[in-house]
Order: sequence, then C-alpha cells, then structure tokens
Amino acid sequence: MSKLPGWLGQLGAELSRLSERLEERRVDTVADEPPLTDPDTPVPAEGGKDETPPVDQVPAPPTYAPTVAARPDPVAAIPWGMRVAAEAGWRLLVLAGTLWVLMRVISAVQLVVLAFVAALLVTALLQPTVARLRRYGLPRGLATAVTAISGFVIMGLVGWFVVWQVMDNIDTLSDKVTKGIDDLKNWLLDSPFHVTDKQINNIAQNLSDTVGTNTEAITSAGLQGVTVVVEFMTGALLAMFSTLFLLYDGARIWNWVLKLVPAQARPGVAGAGPRAWRTLTAYIRGTVIVALIDAIFIGLGIYFLDVPMAVPLAVFIFLFAFIPLVGAVVSGALAVVVALVTEGVFTALMVLAVVLAVQQIEGHVLQPFILGRAVRVHPLAVVLSVAAGGMIAGIGGAVVAVPLVAVTNTVVGYLRAYGQEESRRHSPPPHGSTALDAAPVAAPGAPPGGGDGGPERDAP
Repeated sequence: MSKLPGWLGQLGAELSRLSERLEERRVDTVADEPPLTDPDTPVPAEGGKDETPPVDQVPAPPTYAPTVAARPDPVAAIPWGMRVAAEAGWRLLVLAGTLWVLMRVISAVQLVVLAFVAALLVTALLQPTVARLRRYGLPRGLATAVTAISGFVIMGLVGWFVVWQVMDNIDTLSDKVTKGIDDLKNWLLDSPFHVTDKQINNIAQNLSDTVGTNTEAITSAGLQGVTVVVEFMTGALLAMFSTLFLLYDGARIWNWVLKLVPAQARPGVAGAGPRAWRTLTAYIRGTVIVALIDAIFIGLGIYFLDVPMAVPLAVFIFLFAFIPLVGAVVSGALAVVVALVTEGVFTALMVLAVVLAVQQIEGHVLQPFILGRAVRVHPLAVVLSVAAGGMIAGIGGAVVAVPLVAVTNTVVGYLRAYGQEESRRHSPPPHGSTALDAAPVAAPGAPPGGGDGGPERDAP
C-alpha cells in the first residue's frame, strides 16, 4: 500500500506528457492546413483592424499532380529581327503619314508657301545690304525701305527691259524665222532624204488642221494662262510684303518661332537656325554671281554672233540659272534654237560651243570657288531634288528644291553633332583606368598646367 501513491504520481506525469505531445501535434497540423475562410474575407489582426490577406496565397499542388510546362512569353517567341523590323515599320508608317498630311496642306496653300519661300530667298539676298546700311548709321526702318525699294525697282526695270527688247525685235525675229523656215524647206528639197514639195505641204496642212481642230483646247489653255498670270501677280505681291516684314522684323519673328518649339529642343533649334540662314545666304549669293557671269559671257557670245534678242536671251539665261543643271540646259537650248532658226546651222554650232564652254567653266571653276564648302550637296541629291520639286510645284518647286535640301543638310548635321555633344556632357565622367585612358596627354616639351594654349586658354 505504501507504493500506490508513487505509482499514481508516475501515471499522472506520463498522462501530462502525452497530453502535451498531442497538443503540439494538433498545433502543427492546423498550421500546415490551408485557411478555410474565403480569401476576400477580412481577417482581424492583432490590433483589432481587419486586414485582407494577399491574393497570391495559393496552396501548393499535391505531390502526385503532373508537371505542366509554362508557356513562353509571346514576345520572346518572335525572332529579334522581326521585332526590330516591326518597330521600325510602324514608326516609318507614322512618319509617312505625317509627311503625306504635310504635303496635302502645302498643296492646298501652294501659292502662299511659294510666295513665302520666294520672300525668304529675296530676303537672304537683300539682308546683308540692310545690315551694312545699319552699320553706316541708318535706322532700321529707313535701311529696310531703301534696300527693298531699290531691289524691287531693279527687278522691275530688268523685267521691263526684257519685254521692251522682245517687243522691239519681234518683227525682225518673225521675218528671220520665216526666212529660216524657207531655207529649211529648200534644204530638205535638195537633201539626199528625197523629200518632195507635196510632203512638205501635207505636213503644213496637217499642222493647220490640228490647230483648227483643237481651237477650243487652245482657247481654254489661253484662259488658264490668264489664271496663271493672276496667280503670279498675287504671289508676287505676297512675296513683296513678306520680304518687307522679314527684312524689318526678322529677328523678332525668329524669336517668336522659337517659342513654339518644345523647351527641351529649343537650344538645338536656336543653334541650327543661324547656321541654316548662313547656308541659305551663301547659296543665294553664289547662285546670283554664277548666274550673272553666265548671262554676261553667253550674252556677249550671242551678241557678237549677230543672234537677235541677245539681251533678252541673256536675261533668260540668268533667270534659268537658279534651277541647277536643268536651267542651264534649257536656257542654252533656247539660245541654240534661236540661232539655228535665225542665222543658220553654223551660227547655231558656234552658240552651242560658247554655251558649253561657259557651262564647263561654271561647273569646274566658278561654283567650287564661289560657293565653296558653304553648300555641300551631292549632284545626285541635286538632280533628284530638282525633279521632285518640279513634279510637286512646277518651276517654283524646282527653284526652291536645292536651297531647301542644302538648308536641311546643314540643320541635320548640326543637330546630330549637338545631340552627341549633349550626350557626352550629361554622361558620367570616366573613372579608374578609363579616366587614365581619356586624360589628355601634354605635348613633348610643353609646360604643365595648360601653358601651351590648350583648353584652359581657349575656353570661353
């Protein structure tokens, strides 16, 4: 009986340890099981506030479930070259759409655009005179008025002189043309081509019938010519007023245009503007000088060969010289045709020799020396731009195509250099071995500290 209390105490201790083990196993089992509540149901936190459990608490799949391979990202399944082509393609489509809309807008207001571009060209020609007069002490308004009036008067006198010369020599030219046609007819009759008088009369009769049949078309073309003259006068007036305002207030207009540019791109555009204007001014000055030299020398050659209307032909050569490549060919061909009809084959060949000689001197001596490196446009770009400008806007488009390409070339080159300089300026400075490699090396024998006139002295 004395051992019974000890045995009961041991049994109670064993039962307590067993109870504790069961409680530990129950707690572990509850912790491993997923929550039975809805994930969207708020769970009270320790502080008494409701907190929503994160949605990504998803129970792990059972061990007996099959393994399913994840699908790759669709972007990663497309080849790299195709992705690059797609990225470039939609950007090119956006750019093409923008250019198409811009061309539609320009074609809708073609007269205004051509008048303003012509005003820019005339302003580039006259603006140095305004600057020179202002340096002499004249006020800006007076210098602008003197320059504009003088320029317009000179251009008007040249036009009047050309018309006067044509009207004064029209009778002589008509007689010589008639005589030239008769000489050509006699030459064809005596030539080895066996052309008969009846065939020549049939050709003349066919021409007469064609003119008589297309009288309505010729009349409508004449009315269209009147419309063209009215549009030309309107464009000339717009160009005159635009030139006056550009000469007087060009700097303020440019500052106003800069305000329309986004602030981040404004410094680059502000730096490209003066360089584009210098390119345009150099192009206009060089073209005027080259055209004047062509007109003088070809006009003297035509005059000494007794070709009628030498002065009007020289003026036409001067005006057509503003259309690169094409203008020289057209004006030279016009002079040769007039010489052929009026003076014969030998005189026409001599005029052709004079035109070719002057154009060779122009292409190999005058343009490289006068224009120099101010206007650097490849000949292929010149031909394509003149053709595109002529197809889009006729003669006016052919005239403004080359200066537009030259200015665009200058602007794009400057903006590219400006962007590279900005990227270098904002990039982190080199360090470590890179800094040692990028450090400038002093010239042999140069004193330390930039005494050789290096960046320390050249910096603004």
